[in-house]
Amino acid sequence: MGELYKVGVIGWPIEHSISPPMHNAAFQALGLTNWSYDRMAIPPDVVGPSLRTLRDEGGYVGLNVTVPHKQAVMRFVKPDERALALGAANTIDFRDNTATNTDVAGLIDDLRANAVALEGEHVVVLGAGGAARAAVYGLVHAGAVVSVVNRTPEKAQVMLADLTLSAGIRGVPTRSLAEAAQDEVALIVNCTPVGMWPHEEACPWPDEVPFPYGATVYDMIYRPRQTRLMEKAEASGGRVIGGLGMLVRQGAASFAIWTGVEPPVEVMFQAAEAALAARQ
Repeated sequence: MGELYKVGVIGWPIEHSISPPMHNAAFQALGLTNWSYDRMAIPPDVVGPSLRTLRDEGGYVGLNVTVPHKQAVMRFVKPDERALALGAANTIDFRDNTATNTDVAGLIDDLRANAVALEGEHVVVLGAGGAARAAVYGLVHAGAVVSVVNRTPEKAQVMLADLTLSAGIRGVPTRSLAEAAQDEVALIVNCTPVGMWPHEEACPWPDEVPFPYGATVYDMIYRPRQTRLMEKAEASGGRVIGGLGMLVRQGAASFAIWTGVEPPVEVMFQAAEAALAARQ
């Protein structure tokens, strides 16, 4: 059988992750029978020692990193330019101890796969956490005109100031939801967890704020598949795209880094959908 290649995902908690079936289906489809992907629950206080153990004793080629470890792992690896700009890494290659962030590629690749125009378009990003930071970075580099709405404007301002220092991104304003609603908005990207299972009734866009007619909504949430925000967009004549594609495409980018092989994205989609359906 030859040498075994192990990869996986670390987080805390991690039981919810659908990355293992997604990657293992891709390995199987390509005949990479000596590759395997699993998930590991790593408490925040032992991230560094755990990385060393997995690399030096566990025989791991690389890892995906999810919450809450994306910032913490940066101290123990050699982050590339994108990971440094975002202050977070989600993909590690232990062979040279480098790390990158494929969340940006996951979002932008999925928007393009869904034929969403970005160049020169006005995009509103909801949120000010790590996902919003990756979204702003990717959208600005794709040529979009971006503004940020967050329940706590000060947090959004801190995020944007950090991006100015780390990535040279300037001129992205913070807005209130009411202000953003009055603009010619082409795309709204929800980077908040508001509306995620098990709180599907919640919506980051209150009923009292008019929804921009015809705006496309990209909701990073993928459970449920149809969020309240997406329903609101459809009722206002807009397109809606759920977040499963971003999850699949960021995983596909990691897959390519580890294996050097073009990933079977459609196979990964089907496996991710099946894993989600099994939880309903």
